[in-house]
Amino acid sequence: MGPLDIAVAGCGPGGLAAALLLKRDGHRVTLFERFETPQPIGSGLMLQPTGLAVLKRLGLAEIALESGARIDRLIGQAGTAGPVVLDVRYAALGRPSAFGIGIHRASLFALLHDAVTTAGVPIATGRTVAGSVADGAKRRLHFADGDMAGPFDLVVDALGTRTPLAPPTGHSLAYGALWASLDWPDATTFDEAALEQRYRRASTMVGVLPVGASPHAGRRQAAFFWSLRADRLDAWRTAGLDAWKAEVLGLWPACAPLLDQIVSPDQLTFAHYAHRTLRDPAEPALIHIGDAWHSASPQLGQGANMALLDAWALAKGLRESKGVGEGLADAVARRRRHVHLYQRLTALFTPVYQSDSRLLPLVRDRLVGPLSKLWPATWIQAAMVSGLIGNPLRPLGLDARQPAQPDEPIRHAA
Repeated sequence: MGPLDIAVAGCGPGGLAAALLLKRDGHRVTLFERFETPQPIGSGLMLQPTGLAVLKRLGLAEIALESGARIDRLIGQAGTAGPVVLDVRYAALGRPSAFGIGIHRASLFALLHDAVTTAGVPIATGRTVAGSVADGAKRRLHFADGDMAGPFDLVVDALGTRTPLAPPTGHSLAYGALWASLDWPDATTFDEAALEQRYRRASTMVGVLPVGASPHAGRRQAAFFWSLRADRLDAWRTAGLDAWKAEVLGLWPACAPLLDQIVSPDQLTFAHYAHRTLRDPAEPALIHIGDAWHSASPQLGQGANMALLDAWALAKGLRESKGVGEGLADAVARRRRHVHLYQRLTALFTPVYQSDSRLLPLVRDRLVGPLSKLWPATWIQAAMVSGLIGNPLRPLGLDARQPAQPDEPIRHAA
C-alpha cells in the first residue's frame, strides 16, 4: 500500500500518537483541532505499562518518566483511619519494568505535540469537526462553519466520547469528579510513589496522584480529585468552598496543604464520565479510536493507554495490509478483545467506588479488601491496573518488559 492522505481529528494522546505513527510510516497526515491553539483538557492521568510500551517504540518513554512521577502502588483506605481496602503493588507482577507514571496531561500533550511538530505534521487549528461524508472510496470532513476538507483516503476519529463522527451510544455515568492541579506540599505524609485514595462508602472519594512538574509549573504537582454526582454540582457550588473543604478534611486531614491552595471554585474542573462502546469502530475510510470508540470511568486508569494502543494497532494494521479496509479490519481485530474485556471490568468495578450503593462498599471493605491482600489476588489486581489482563501487547507486537532498541526503525509504507 502506497502513501495515503489521512486526516486525524483531535489532538488528544490517541490523535497525536496516530498522526506521529502514520507520518513516520510515510503517509500524508493532517491533524484537525477545534482550538485555535492545541491544548490538553484535564489534570493528571496514569500511564500504565501498556501505554508506555507504545511510547517506548515512539522514543518518548524516557521523556514521559522525566516529566512525570513513577508510581509503584495504589492505596485506598476506608474513612479517616479505617482499614486499607485497596493495595495494588506493581511489584506483584514480578517485572522490574512494571510501574505506572503519574503525569500531568499538559506534559503528555507537550511531548507528543513536540514530536508531531518535529515530524512535520501540519495542524489545522480552529476547525470544529461537525461530521463526515463518504466520497466514493474516500471521505470528506465537514466543519461547523460549513467548510469541508478532503477527500481523504482515511479519517481517524480521535475526538473523544462526544465525537460527532459516530452515532450516539452508551450512557452518562451518575458520578464524575472535580479535578485540580496543585503544588506538591513541602511537608506532607503523602506517598510520592503512590496514588492514594480515601473513601466514605462509595459515594465519597478523595484522591491524590503525584504527576511530576507540568510544563507551566516550576515545581512538582499533584492531581487532586473529589468524586461528585453530576446532579449535585450546582448544590456544591451553592454550599461554597468552606463547607466543601470541611468535608474533605473530615475524611482526610492530610489534604489541608492542598486545600489551602484552592481559593476559587474556578480552580476545580468537573469531569463528566460516560460508558460507551461502538459496535462497529471502523467504517469505509473511517476509524474511531480511543474514547471515540470506547469510553468508561477512570477507575482502572486506562483511558490514555487504550488510546495509545489503538493508535499503534491502526498503524500496524495499515502497514501490514494491502488496502485501507483490510488495514482497519486488522487494527480492530487486534484490539477488540482487550477493549471489550476492560469495558466489562470497568463497568463491574465502578459502582464499588462511585455509586450510592451501601452494600457494595460494605462487601468491599469487609470481604474483598482483606482477601485482596492474598495471592493470587495481589497479582490479578496489579495485572488489571497495569492494563495487562488479556495480554493486549502480544497481538500488537509490543513488549512491556523491554524498551525498543535505539536502532530499531519503524517500518515505512512501501
